[in-house]
Amino acid sequence: MGCRPEAPDGINCFALVTYLPSPLGPFLNALRQELVPGCHLRSHVTVLPPRKLDSCSAGWTQLSQQTIDFEPFLIELDSIEVFPATSVIYVSIGRGREELVRMHESLAQHNLAFCEPFQFHPHVTLAQGLLGDQVTEGVELARRRWASFSGPREFMLDSMTFVQNTVTSDWVDLGELSLGAVGAAR
Repeated sequence: MGCRPEAPDGINCFALVTYLPSPLGPFLNALRQELVPGCHLRSHVTVLPPRKLDSCSAGWTQLSQQTIDFEPFLIELDSIEVFPATSVIYVSIGRGREELVRMHESLAQHNLAFCEPFQFHPHVTLAQGLLGDQVTEGVELARRRWASFSGPREFMLDSMTFVQNTVTSDWVDLGELSLGAVGAAR
């Protein structure tokens, strides 16, 4: 794993996510692009929201040591919702929500501590930055598309990816971590 502090476009903004596998991930990626044309971000569940770190390598070391304490668990996506304060459209998480909260609380300490602007609420973001009627129309469209999805709405969270933001608001994968006693940083 390289924290790549020498990368000219990397900024001091890191997060920990788990990407959604097929067919769920590609379906939600397409829905995101339909709601926000040009959105190229991969669908994911955030475990540690974006944060500044004193040391990328210290954060990576902490993650590498702590993720072996968590066994893989099932995440089930539930319904289409909206955060009232920000108008973010998202898919809520049913099964696995408590495990994600416990994981977040355990990891968001020491080298990974950060004063987060919102209380941690596990979800999959579908759209943000929409205004007024766009939010209402977006929610209706997302609910129709989600109701038509016939694939599995659950997946096993068995790995997470440490990512870094860039000056162009892209996210670069820095390293992958497997959960469990046999987990190893990749």
